[in-house]
Amino acid sequence: MTARGLYEGGKLPARLKAVYASGEFASSMVFGALSLLFASYFLIELAGLRPLLAGLVPLTGRALDAFTDPLMGRISDGTRWKSGRRRPYFLIGALPFGLSFALLWSDPGQIPEAGRFAYYTLAYCLMTTSSTVLVIPYMALQAEMATDYHERNSINGYRSAAGMMGVMAAVGMRPLAEAFGGGGEGFASAAMLLGVVLTLPWFAAYRVSFERPSFSNRKVQLGLVEGFRVLGQHSNFRRLVGLYLSGRIAMDLVSAMLVIYCTYWLGRTERFEQFMLVFLLAVVASVPLVLKIAGRRNKASMFAWAALWWALVQSLLIFVQPDWPSWIMFVHAPLLAFGFAAAEFLPWSMVGDVVDEDDLLTGERREGLYNGVFTFLRKLSGALAVFLALGLLDLAGLEAGRQQQAHTLWTVRLLTGLGPGVFLLVAAWFARGYTISQAAHVDLVEKLRARDGLPGRGGEGSVR
Repeated sequence: MTARGLYEGGKLPARLKAVYASGEFASSMVFGALSLLFASYFLIELAGLRPLLAGLVPLTGRALDAFTDPLMGRISDGTRWKSGRRRPYFLIGALPFGLSFALLWSDPGQIPEAGRFAYYTLAYCLMTTSSTVLVIPYMALQAEMATDYHERNSINGYRSAAGMMGVMAAVGMRPLAEAFGGGGEGFASAAMLLGVVLTLPWFAAYRVSFERPSFSNRKVQLGLVEGFRVLGQHSNFRRLVGLYLSGRIAMDLVSAMLVIYCTYWLGRTERFEQFMLVFLLAVVASVPLVLKIAGRRNKASMFAWAALWWALVQSLLIFVQPDWPSWIMFVHAPLLAFGFAAAEFLPWSMVGDVVDEDDLLTGERREGLYNGVFTFLRKLSGALAVFLALGLLDLAGLEAGRQQQAHTLWTVRLLTGLGPGVFLLVAAWFARGYTISQAAHVDLVEKLRARDGLPGRGGEGSVR
């Protein structure tokens, strides 16, 4: 089936959703590598930066996103090219995306620490800017392709599963670097190979995706400042931002700390990739269950219960001792998976519902702006989590390659076990005020169709 033939269809074919999700595979591979390995391992162990500076590199890059992500969203909202307003950016950004990833892991040579910090900060900024050109239109497009409440769950389910596979690929980066000889040169060679892998999915996503003329033909009326004002007054979006931002901080805090936890507390750095592989496989296996439950329950209440479960299970890591058998960690990993899958998957499904509500209020389709702000917050939360965690470890005296002091190890345990739980409790609190339930969305859709002079859908919850 061609993309053009899907404009008036309700249910998208599985093949289209799977190929479209390959873009998430690529972006999650990058985010996974940056969260799991770049600052907390590569910059400290191989590039020789102290933890505080290692954490400052991604934070500086994410500060740039405060301008580029919402701006890119606004640009894509207003683009009126013949080939579309979102999809052309897949072709524009694909090659810079792969190239900048390779540069990020390259060795700048024997230069002082300040010079190395400057190089990796600049490379990070190039990486995040090229990512912005791709990811913002990509995320905005999914709410346009899948307009039904359940189809949004479905396409986000495919995207979440592909994202977890992308993180699996990121977990394999350190073994791949070892296969290329290890050290900085090994990482540089691995990054060049992965840079090619990161480029290809965007051409496939361009081929299968489509845009709806009824959305793209509307002109943008609100200016950027006025658009931000309306967005800031959108109560459900504020609650969605609160729950997602808190959840993402928890996710990225876990991602940044696990390699340090395995290395310095458990003394089993070689187990990190194995543990992550079991965990991510369990997350992928949890996605169908999350989809099934999400089809029967309201997304916000499900998110809250999943966050509370994850907080409880995560806190158990503080009690694990280095001399305990490894199988305990491998049994623990799948217990985390359901909460993680729900926290990753549900908020992105909810963005499209919020955009529909904004459409009713403003008469505009502003997926780009909403996803631009949302994606920036995703990046910012990760950078803040890494910066705060590594900054605390720096204060606690963590030094690469040395025996760590007792209070340093306690800091590692607290940040890994209890730190994420605090933010998950905050996320659950925000979720309780979100009001777009499944029934509310059906009513919202009917109002949109009535406004546009279209016949009702009889509760199907689909917008064309």
